Amino acid sequence: MSQTNEKVVDAMFRDCDWANSPGAAVIVIKEGKPLFAKGYGLADSEKKIPCTTNTNFRLASVTKQFTAMAMLILVARGKLSLRDRLAKFFPEFPAYGETISLHHLLTHTSGLPDYEDHIPGGTTIPLSDGDVLFILRQQTKGDFPPGSQFHYSNSAYALLALIVENVSGKTFPAFVKEKIFNPLGMTNSIAYVAGLSCVPNRAYGYVNRTSGWELSDQSATSAVLGDGGIYSSVADLFKWDLALYTDFRDVERIWHYGSTCGFSTRIERFPGRRLSVIVLTNRRDVEISPIVEKLVELFW
Repeated sequence: MSQTNEKVVDAMFRDCDWANSPGAAVIVIKEGKPLFAKGYGLADSEKKIPCTTNTNFRLASVTKQFTAMAMLILVARGKLSLRDRLAKFFPEFPAYGETISLHHLLTHTSGLPDYEDHIPGGTTIPLSDGDVLFILRQQTKGDFPPGSQFHYSNSAYALLALIVENVSGKTFPAFVKEKIFNPLGMTNSIAYVAGLSCVPNRAYGYVNRTSGWELSDQSATSAVLGDGGIYSSVADLFKWDLALYTDFRDVERIWHYGSTCGFSTRIERFPGRRLSVIVLTNRRDVEISPIVEKLVELFW
């Protein structure tokens, strides 16, 4: 990469590279090779640990592609079918879930209510995927008939993680580690469970207050695994990106973003050109989309 282009990219991340500022990590991949990879700012402001390409950020909703892959691994092995209904896995689920299939859950067409809208007031203990199931079982109707609309659903992916556990007999963190992370050599990626696991090279989330940067690392929904609980680095996601190039060369663009307290993430892939851009940050105030667009234009 030319020094000119590196300076152009550095300028895009200037706001993430001030002294004492939480930062970002970026990688641009083309034809299976990293054209640019770099960290900016701090992963841990208290300890003054800088962000690098091996820093693990909470992926937030970028997690969902791993949850989906876990399900498809079980489908490929004949353990379940995308036509299977919720009642097969959760017999006591209310009647509104009778016609919801795994396909509906995966494609955000289930009509499940958003669990975040029904968290009891005053909740301070982080919810688990099982708590999401409990909340959904207290509801009496879905938002729309399954398959009739698209509505982005964190609820669906929490249930999918539980189904992975139900069918595989393993915890969700153990399953994704054994079946996805280890085979791909994503040795630092992890579905994080507080008190049971440790995130290596961890970035902590921050928010910019009038008094300066404050830790903003976990919220009431941070412990829900299926919709946003995985930590990973741009170095590990490079390996994930390579593994996805199979039969999608005619797809123009695939993307997803994640946003939660203290973190913003985005991955964009252009399979026809074998071009991918991944940006992870441990701050929520960065507008990642314009940066990704500029990176795509620069490396197209």
